[in-house]
Amino acid sequence: MKSQKKLLAKTASDILDLPEIDVLSAIEYPPQPELGDLAVPCFRFAKALRKSPQSIAEQVADGLAKSGLFAKVATAGGYVNITLNRVAVATETLQTVQQDVESLFSSRRGTGQKAAVDFSSPNIAKPFGVGHLRSTMIGQAIVRMLKMDGYEVAGVNHLGDWGTQFGKNIAAYLRWGDEETVKKNPVRELFHLYVRFHQEAEQNPALDDEARAWFKKLEDGDEEATRLWKWFIGESLKAFQQTYDLLGVSFDHYLGESFYNDKMQAVIEELGNKGLLVESEGAEVVDLSEWNMPPCIIRKSDGATIYATRDLAAALYRHDELGASHLIYVVGSEQSLHFAQVFKVLELMGRPWAQNCRHVAFGMMKYNGERLSTRRGKVVYLEDVLDRAIHEAKSIIEQKNPSLANKDDVARMVGIGAVVFNDLKSYRMHDVDFRYEDVLNFDGETGPYVQYTHARACSVLRKAEEAGLAVPTALGAAELSDVEWRLVYQIGQAGEIFERALDEFDPSLISRFVLDVCHAFNRFYHDSPILTAEGDVRALRLALTDAARIVIRQALYLVGVEAPEAM
Repeated sequence: MKSQKKLLAKTASDILDLPEIDVLSAIEYPPQPELGDLAVPCFRFAKALRKSPQSIAEQVADGLAKSGLFAKVATAGGYVNITLNRVAVATETLQTVQQDVESLFSSRRGTGQKAAVDFSSPNIAKPFGVGHLRSTMIGQAIVRMLKMDGYEVAGVNHLGDWGTQFGKNIAAYLRWGDEETVKKNPVRELFHLYVRFHQEAEQNPALDDEARAWFKKLEDGDEEATRLWKWFIGESLKAFQQTYDLLGVSFDHYLGESFYNDKMQAVIEELGNKGLLVESEGAEVVDLSEWNMPPCIIRKSDGATIYATRDLAAALYRHDELGASHLIYVVGSEQSLHFAQVFKVLELMGRPWAQNCRHVAFGMMKYNGERLSTRRGKVVYLEDVLDRAIHEAKSIIEQKNPSLANKDDVARMVGIGAVVFNDLKSYRMHDVDFRYEDVLNFDGETGPYVQYTHARACSVLRKAEEAGLAVPTALGAAELSDVEWRLVYQIGQAGEIFERALDEFDPSLISRFVLDVCHAFNRFYHDSPILTAEGDVRALRLALTDAARIVIRQALYLVGVEAPEAM
């Protein structure tokens, strides 16, 4: 639809002698199909043209009708409603899908630019819980969208591998841990020890002093502390990788917090040299009161640096060393103030690219309506959730299609896809409540429903191939029925929705788009015989089926979900 909207905007702007961009931004989709395919509300032009919206609408409608570019033009008050030439639009849309589906979605606006996306970022020696799914999969979707829009992308996993928690980990392991037990299931055992430490410390505060002492030893390079710390990291990364492999997620860089230990002093010195550091209750801070923010603490009164110092060093590294001009941080909404402070300090440091830094916040993940808390041991392991989803998907397949080939592979795709799609169909700022009974539903607005629609389209095309019927590369003159047109109409909106999803860093728009395409395809499938049709009608319907298959697969890829060809 993007090309049709541009054509309409160009023609209407010439008629009104107004900037094309102003007309393009005004064009809407009518709320009811019977009104037409596109609409131009003329109210916003009244002041500039000093005419009533109704008279402007009549002027536009008259000019559009004379152009002969559209099937029908009508006015309704201050609106101009346009009906498109269905065969022409369908031909253009289906050819684009067949030849290069990515160009249907993307204009490659980011060509020549590089972005660094910080996402997932689990803590070492703590479990990869279901709550980590949001950053991981929103981040992966943003990486894929940026790449498809032409950007070079560096995916960065900013591991939580430094801080006082490691003093607690070491103290807990040395008091209650057993090497053989830990080796059998490192992350879970280390986590249990961490939780026990907090429970014991409530009764024995001296344990906190012990933990601080061990972290000081780690900072000073103590051999035993360093050995245990490195062991915790190595075992955690092995466990994390298993989960990433299941999710199909990868990173270009694993750069933990410790990577920036030797890079923070340069940040502190630059802030001092530029007169940005002031003392506040013994700490060194950047005063941000002019921008209605609390001071950004750079170094605490005891000389220790904190997250802001580390994130400033990380931002400078990603820009200066990795070459990224756009820095994206996919981190929970509770960190919004922190990133606002960091970006403002970068700006004050004279970094013009600070305006290209973006915090992509998101709501929390709940499990059966309950909040999760790592510190209190209230965690649901993502690995367990994925395993159960795969198992339940396999059970459904055994019931519905026991003769299906590659049942294990399909069960993995469906189970993982169900979990991921459940997350990414929700607006990212909303909280997500994970419930198995909703996630694995084949009938609702779920991953399995979308995957099944893709498999249904594949099935039709397999039967066509077996019957010696090829998908046409050019359409005949068959007129489109209303259900056929609605499918083309939905597919044609891919480009606008993709650009909006990327501009808003919200993959849920892609998920909602693919659901709309699936709804349109399933109505078409039920109302329009495909293989038993004849001539140009059959050719059109085969082309529509193939286009739906390709677009569903591409949209699912963008949100990190695989598309099985049979279910």
